[in-house]
Amino acid sequence: MATQAQKLREMKKNDTDRLMSFIGRFSIHFTLLIISLACLVPLLLIISASFTDEIALTRQGYGIIPAQFSTEAYQLIFRSPSAIIKAYGVTLFTTIVGTVVSVTLMSLLAYPLAQRDFVLRRPLSFMVFFTMLFNGGIVPYYILMTQYLHVQDTLLALLLPHFVGVFYVLILRTYFAGLPTELFDAARVDGAGEFRIFFSIVLPLSKPALATIGLFVALTYWNDWTTPLYFIRNSDLYPLQYLLYIIQSNAEAMNLEAQVGIMSSNQLPTQTTRMAMAVLATGPAAVMFLFFQKYLVRGITLGSFK
Repeated sequence: MATQAQKLREMKKNDTDRLMSFIGRFSIHFTLLIISLACLVPLLLIISASFTDEIALTRQGYGIIPAQFSTEAYQLIFRSPSAIIKAYGVTLFTTIVGTVVSVTLMSLLAYPLAQRDFVLRRPLSFMVFFTMLFNGGIVPYYILMTQYLHVQDTLLALLLPHFVGVFYVLILRTYFAGLPTELFDAARVDGAGEFRIFFSIVLPLSKPALATIGLFVALTYWNDWTTPLYFIRNSDLYPLQYLLYIIQSNAEAMNLEAQVGIMSSNQLPTQTTRMAMAVLATGPAAVMFLFFQKYLVRGITLGSFK
């Protein structure tokens, strides 16, 4: 009888544990669902506002469903479709090429810094870290790019500034330092050189780190509009973000001139145009994030181990 009663108690305890585990998982999933919906609502509001009439948006405010459907904002942006297509092409080119080159250069710099027996490890690490603390400022930066490198009005002006990110180099260095050194020693015993070890062992083992850093660098290139503001005067080389900035600035300037009576024209949809610009600018970046999401989740703990 004692054995049967003990089994019944154990069964009840297991049932209680399973129930509590279910309640715990349900609570966590429900909380995450609410947070996800809270993050999704602003995006839906932006999309809805981009398809709303300017006057209706001003009077009735934002809503999940457009108060008065209108595509006037997108018509304003796509008034010159060729310019938008060129801007997308420039942005895609700089994002893809810049990300590949940037991740390659930063990996090649971070790998020797992660080797404890590298003679120049300390001075190079100091030089890399020093650039995080001090920089020459905008004026020397502009003079360097225009007077010495002569990259003004070229794609190199859009690519060069983000080739090496010091913070990302330090993250990759920490990640490389945490890889098992036994693999490197075995490869050296087999006669492999450092480049062979780097491309055959280090890079395959560092896919989460490289994908995470690559995503951050790609977003940097995609969202950059200050670099073309400084160095690009040729309209054929305008990236997407800068072109949208010009369209928005022109619309606001024309509305201001109409208000003060300098010119007579209808009011342009500045608010809905701003929302449409956000949709066009963030849409491809959101899709890119979905492809890199699994690597980003695995790379969240970059630099947390030794």
